[in-house]
Amino acid sequence: MTATQSAPPGISTAAIAAPPAAAVRGMRRPALVAGTGLLAMAVLAPAAKYGVIQHLVTPGDASRTAGHILASAGLFRLGIAALAAVVILDIVVAWALLKFFEPAHKGLATLAAWLRISYAAIFAVAISRLMGVLPLLRNARHLTAFSIGQRQTEALLKIQDFQDIWKVSLILFGLYLVLIGYLACKSGYVPRLLGVLLVIAGGGYLLDSITGLLIANHTTSVSSFTFIGEALFMLWLLAKGRKVA
Repeated sequence: MTATQSAPPGISTAAIAAPPAAAVRGMRRPALVAGTGLLAMAVLAPAAKYGVIQHLVTPGDASRTAGHILASAGLFRLGIAALAAVVILDIVVAWALLKFFEPAHKGLATLAAWLRISYAAIFAVAISRLMGVLPLLRNARHLTAFSIGQRQTEALLKIQDFQDIWKVSLILFGLYLVLIGYLACKSGYVPRLLGVLLVIAGGGYLLDSITGLLIANHTTSVSSFTFIGEALFMLWLLAKGRKVA
């Protein structure tokens, strides 16, 4: 008696390879949670990065940056809070997509989840650098030994640290997307094209991060174009993922 068993008449090989019905039903809630979390991050992250950090910071000009931040301290705090919310959502999405892709390959889905959680942890460290900016710019008693110019320069360095640490963390995020894309391609219940686009999106983050580390003042952003895979996957999760059958 051989270990290989052919498909019974009338049942396709694809049907045998497909996830069990109970497992598929259990994927609907994670799909909705992941899609909603990704949508929230798609709003919060750009608003914090471009609407706050990039808006208030003038690269190379510590004095002007300090003036803008002090004049918009409430906005700056709101931006930090939005980034902190993104970290929490990253962990939620990591859990949701772990559950969603477990039927495809539990080991790889678990590895992907840990990659995203590790990325979120490093991102949290980056945000902690921003949290020290406002106290540094204000006239705290323990900082009286430093001149205003020195404190402004240190504050700008903290913001640069935030940017640099975030870039390093995106290496893990890129690897995560490549793995999620592979799982999507192999799952049988996610359109293969979405999987390919997610792999390309991950490659974009990897290229940007590694190039940024190797080349000083590198400004070209490949991920600004390859992110389309992330956006389409988010929309698919919200529209179709919770209806997987």
